[in-house]
Order: sequence, then C-alpha cells, then structure tokens
Amino acid sequence: MAISIKTPEEIEKMRLAGRLAAEVLDMIGPYVKPGVTTGELNDICHEYIVQVQGGIPAPLGYGTPPFPKSICTSVNHQICHGIPSDKVLKKGDSVNIDITVLKDGYHGDTSKMFQVGTPTVPAARLAEITQECMYLGILTVKPGASLGDIGAAIQQHAEKHYYSVVREFCGHGIGAKFHEDPQILHYGKAGKGEVMQAGMIFTIEPMINQGKPDLKILPDQWTAVTKDHKLSAQWEHTVLVTQDGFEILTLRPEEDGWLERLRAKLKLK
Repeated sequence: MAISIKTPEEIEKMRLAGRLAAEVLDMIGPYVKPGVTTGELNDICHEYIVQVQGGIPAPLGYGTPPFPKSICTSVNHQICHGIPSDKVLKKGDSVNIDITVLKDGYHGDTSKMFQVGTPTVPAARLAEITQECMYLGILTVKPGASLGDIGAAIQQHAEKHYYSVVREFCGHGIGAKFHEDPQILHYGKAGKGEVMQAGMIFTIEPMINQGKPDLKILPDQWTAVTKDHKLSAQWEHTVLVTQDGFEILTLRPEEDGWLERLRAKLKLK
C-alpha cells in the first residue's frame, strides 16, 4: 500500500475528525472516577459521538473478530485494545481511553491516560514519561526527516528512565482508512525508514511498560497485557506533516503550552 499524501480538502476533514476525537476525551474526564465501570464509560462516549457529534465510533465492529465496543479502555497492566466491560474502576487505577471518531468519511484517533482518584506514584510517573515520549516523537516530525527519527526519540527517552517499549504494536497512517501505511515504530534508529513528506498524516502512540516489553493477547483476541503484570501506559495523537514541521490534529485545550513545559523540564533547545 502506497503512503497517502492528503489533499487540502482531506486535511480539513481530518482536522474536524481529530478535533471531535479530542473533544470526547475532554468530555469523558469527569466520569473517570472510582466506582464507574469501563462499560459505562463506553456507553457515555458512544452516545456523545453518535448523538452530539453526529459521528461514528470507528472501533465498533472493526477487525477480526469484530471489536465489540465503541472505545478501548486499557487498565493498569493492559497495554492496549482493552474491551470495556462491567469492570469497576477503583482508586489508584490507571486507564488509557482510546477514541477514534469517523466523521464525513475520515478518522481522528487519540488516547489519553487517566488516573482514577489519587494516582499511585509509579503510575503517575509512567504516564508522565510516556506522554513525554510521545511529544518527543512528535517533535521530530517535519518534511525530509525519517520515520525512524520518531522511534529513536521515543526509545531513548523511555529507556533513559528504565522503561521498555512495546514492539508488537505501532502507530499508523490514517485518513479515509482507519489504518494505512506507513507504520510508525516507537523504537529504532534515527535516519532510517521512509522520508516524511508534507501531507502525510499518521498516529504516534507509544506503549511504554514499567517492566519488560513482553506481552500476551487475552482469549478475547484483542486485549494485550504485560506478561509480568507490571504497569503499561500509552498516549496517542494524530499528526499532520506540514510544509515546515507538524500539526497535532487531536490536540486538547488542556495541552496548551505543552512545548514550553517540555522544553523547560527537559532543557530542550
């Protein structure tokens, strides 16, 4: 499959889909608290996407076997693709909520870590470093750069903090199709891989483990969990390669000033 370079019209549709996906994560935040079930969070998001946004929750019915819910909820040692259920969230849990909205034929894909009640120190630190990994990957995006630059930046930051990078899953091109080329690895070497071009749109969504990178897939054929049962975290944005850099299509208002904060903390130039 060839890498798709989006037209200005397609980019506008992707901006809309991305904004809607980001709005779902903003909306669901107050509901993530002790006592709620992941199934209830799914139902709230489904209703919002369909009734308020006039969109389609892209995960519902996707893949083989068909994914049975409208969002992914991955709790604690679940890495990704957790299926919402009657599981009750309790104080100290961490949960990744992954949203993909299909609107006017185009997809917006994003995820965020939520802490239930007061977070544990290990969970809060893992979530923070994983978000930084994502941002550092995004900062490499510009025309002429290599896709390997993204993975190298992510891997270096994760391993610097003694975490590991999940290798079985990756980011992906996105547009009219939920998943398309290129694959965006979250590890690797700078200067390797396809060269980025303006108009490419893809997700950057590192999955970082507290322990070893090894995983297994549960019998539901979707949920990935850490083999050592240690925590995992993930953040995701949909990113456009612009003429001179990047645009995050799923950026949330709470992230305003992220670059300045990241530069100050990590002493970036």
